[in-house]
Amino acid sequence: MIARRSPDVVMTLARLGSLHQSRLSFMRQLTRRMAREAWTFRTHTFDIDDQGVGHAVYTAQGPERVYSLVAFAHDLPPEMRSDRVIATAWDATFTLFDGVPSAEDIDRLSQNIPVQEAGRVSERELTVSRANRSVRLWEHFVDALAAGQQPDPDQLEAVGYLMRTTAVYGSGKLGAADREVIENRPEMQAPFQAEMLTVYLIRWFVRDLVEHMARAKGGANAVRLDPGMARRLGIGNSTGLGMAPFIVNHPVLFNNWIMAREEAIARVRSIDQAAEDDVTCFTDLLGRAEISVAAWRTEHPVQIAKLNDLKADIGILKSHLMSVNWNAHLPWDDLLNWSEGHLSSEGQEWLASLVLEPYGDIVDGLCSCMADSYSQANIINGAMPLKDVRELIEQSFGWALAVDWADPAQTALAWYVSEEKLEPRLGNRFEEPIASYEQPLAPARDAAEAYRKAGKFPGDATTAAFLEKHPECRHTVRRAQMARFAPYAEIRSNTIASDVLPIDMLRAKLSFFGVTHFDPRSDRWVRVCMYAGAPYPLDLSSHNFDHWIYPEAIQ
Repeated sequence: MIARRSPDVVMTLARLGSLHQSRLSFMRQLTRRMAREAWTFRTHTFDIDDQGVGHAVYTAQGPERVYSLVAFAHDLPPEMRSDRVIATAWDATFTLFDGVPSAEDIDRLSQNIPVQEAGRVSERELTVSRANRSVRLWEHFVDALAAGQQPDPDQLEAVGYLMRTTAVYGSGKLGAADREVIENRPEMQAPFQAEMLTVYLIRWFVRDLVEHMARAKGGANAVRLDPGMARRLGIGNSTGLGMAPFIVNHPVLFNNWIMAREEAIARVRSIDQAAEDDVTCFTDLLGRAEISVAAWRTEHPVQIAKLNDLKADIGILKSHLMSVNWNAHLPWDDLLNWSEGHLSSEGQEWLASLVLEPYGDIVDGLCSCMADSYSQANIINGAMPLKDVRELIEQSFGWALAVDWADPAQTALAWYVSEEKLEPRLGNRFEEPIASYEQPLAPARDAAEAYRKAGKFPGDATTAAFLEKHPECRHTVRRAQMARFAPYAEIRSNTIASDVLPIDMLRAKLSFFGVTHFDPRSDRWVRVCMYAGAPYPLDLSSHNFDHWIYPEAIQ
């Protein structure tokens, strides 16, 4: 069996910022499950007037339970439209309801969901979300459909979505159900399945709403959106620094994601010979993935450079494949080893995701390992000899022990929460008075400091004795002890260095959601698209539930 790649290779921010979606991505896990279990969907309620105001309810029925998207549509003045967390109004607001809501539930939700943070929900609600229209594209779609025409495909290609979510909250936010309420349900056991289902149903609602508004404007002249064009629509998402701390604050969960992916790659690398059907699947999807890369648009210089590298890598890869002997011993291992010497990190990780595609039988089972169900992970073992803790710090943060933490460039930035914007921020500690508000998001610096302090204690000292004198090191010791079972828990890069790129952290997390076409708008926030190409609920079948992420060639 080929070993998994070392955390020292995988867990740098430069590498994490090059990850791509894969069979393990949460959106694809959901569509696979729903198709295999033959979920049924229906529009329960669509009570929206000609001004686009009202509510709708869409139901998703699984083997044991039904979930309902409750959507509220609003007539939002342009001056109130904002993607900021502190916004107070949106074009549409949503909740995923556990079951089918009654009239009393709808009345209660109508007073709370549209105001989001100003409202409160109950344990019957699993998520809370809101979205704004892409105004230019929305108006174009409504006008074209109302006039009996299809929208301009080039305008669709330039944007990709009619609405973008500015948040999809779950896990207790605003009073919604805690993760523990649903974690043992098979359909919700994998991470973020409630959130992914919410977005999947929002996309259905958005298509229905734009067609409804076109009929309201054009009457008998209006036409429905062409199914092929509708499939190309996704749901946009604007993601900023609020997502970056997640992978630092959830080390075991993030470890499980990375470990599952690395185990999947190792399993494919260990395949002795590639069957003809598997090679055909790989080469077919490579061509379709190349179409997706060609359609990827970005204006950020970092992503432009990476995208150019990826396009060049694909050309190099295709040339190399002409000489590959698929009957040789360990052909996938040979291919990935070759990529390490010939492709950029972007191309290497793109290829690593792609080689998993023919092997759902040995990859998909790993999806059940990606949640964090180890409730004892945060308990510190006070009896552990302190020398063992130092060894664990060396294991996860050996690179950090060699950093000159007295160099201002290594500690230039500080993470804090803006009181005005209620959002995580990253500022220069030497230029702004923010150090006293710093969040504990510099594990490498803290590990180096804890290691230094622990070195002054006797070799036979216990962890408890050390922490009695240095309680400020508790979080470092806790993280170090986690490394015994979570080798991919720690980022091997400095999260407060002057040259850190938070978009690498955003990219890492979003790749596991399954998004494509990352479009950074700065080094601190990114726009992405979700479910573009996916079949709509009523079209979901055993023939289209999985590889929808790869676009077909347009005939």
